[in-house]
Amino acid sequence: MSRTACHKFSPADCAAQLPDDRYFVALTRGTLEVGLYAPEGTDPQQPHDQDECYVVLKGEGRFTMGDETVPFRSGDFFFVPAGVPHRFSDFDDSFKVWVIFYGPKGGEHLMRSPPGGSSS
Repeated sequence: MSRTACHKFSPADCAAQLPDDRYFVALTRGTLEVGLYAPEGTDPQQPHDQDECYVVLKGEGRFTMGDETVPFRSGDFFFVPAGVPHRFSDFDDSFKVWVIFYGPKGGEHLMRSPPGGSSS
């Protein structure tokens, strides 16, 4: 992949290529993976070993992460740390979300204090 090439992906183009598991990988580069996820009926996913972001493209429903459940709609963004149970529920057939995996297995960790500095 060229460093200067423009890589454009439309939800419609990716959705046309969805395999049976309803997740299409549009781009991989280093630890980065970008895909389109469009589950049908239920969301059977399990916790992932990388940090993950979601951008809701279409649909409404509920999102559960750990013990918290919140409503979602088009345009919403979610961050899920590696290893944390999460899933979408109560969504209709139009539901589609960009999925962005990145970083090392086990996820990135927050720094307690700046390098070479103090936390005060």
